[in-house]
Amino acid sequence: MAPRKAGGKSKPDFKPSGQQSSVPDTTSSKGGDGNSSSSLTKMLGILDLFTPEASIWSTNDLIKRLGTSRSTAYRYIRGLHAAGLIGAVGNGYYVLGPRIVELDLQIRNCDPLHQAGKGVLEQLVAATGHSALLCTLFSNSVLCIREHLAPLSPDSLFSRGQRRPLFFGATSKVILPHLPSHRLRSIYNRNAATVAKADLGITWKEFKSNLLKIRKDGYVMTRGEFNSGVIGIAAPVFNSEQLIIGSIGIAFQQNELPNVDLPKTIIALKRAAREITQRMATTMTGMDLPPRAVG
Repeated sequence: MAPRKAGGKSKPDFKPSGQQSSVPDTTSSKGGDGNSSSSLTKMLGILDLFTPEASIWSTNDLIKRLGTSRSTAYRYIRGLHAAGLIGAVGNGYYVLGPRIVELDLQIRNCDPLHQAGKGVLEQLVAATGHSALLCTLFSNSVLCIREHLAPLSPDSLFSRGQRRPLFFGATSKVILPHLPSHRLRSIYNRNAATVAKADLGITWKEFKSNLLKIRKDGYVMTRGEFNSGVIGIAAPVFNSEQLIIGSIGIAFQQNELPNVDLPKTIIALKRAAREITQRMATTMTGMDLPPRAVG
């Protein structure tokens, strides 16, 4: 029996390149589930199967998707259920569990970058009249962790919990110039076609030149790169070591552009980025957020 579908249509979230299956295949490893690290990865990978298009999964479908023995699959399911990460809703059917809601509140209260954005996004919306969002590096993608919406904001606005690739959209592109050069070379070598598609250059030299300009400007503006008709402007955010950790951006409909005071808007955005960076530099010892690995 196939997983049940939730009502309504929803555009699938971005998944990092190369992630073809939400549950990593560890069945071919010698020793099977004797590898505790790969077993944990595979168990937690079950959570990625729950999407707006497939929000309810049967035990049998989970077992088939995992590709493990039934006893191992049952152990994974029981473990997630006991932790509250999945919840039973019927005879052998599961949904994401209530513990995830608790964890969401916990990270809102504990994450240094999320805390550093408190009040700043609200001030930015008041100054510009446009919706604001705060993003962090997450593996080879950018994750929105905080947002403050302006009235009549775009329906397709990048929002908390959603990921975007590193090459499209202002909040992503503004991060790239601040990554180490050797890492950028690795990123380019693996994603040359995507870099070209994102208008960041068709050669390594052009890629470096375009990123240097973004770095010098201190911001980037994009038009409809991820959502049609939406303009994004973003500035970088750093930790106390001046290492890139994320970005802050605003978004508005493209038809509003003629009425936007761009110089004033960019000044307000850069000021907000500096404020968050300063807050990150003055957080409690041991609470400064390290940059996530990229590339």
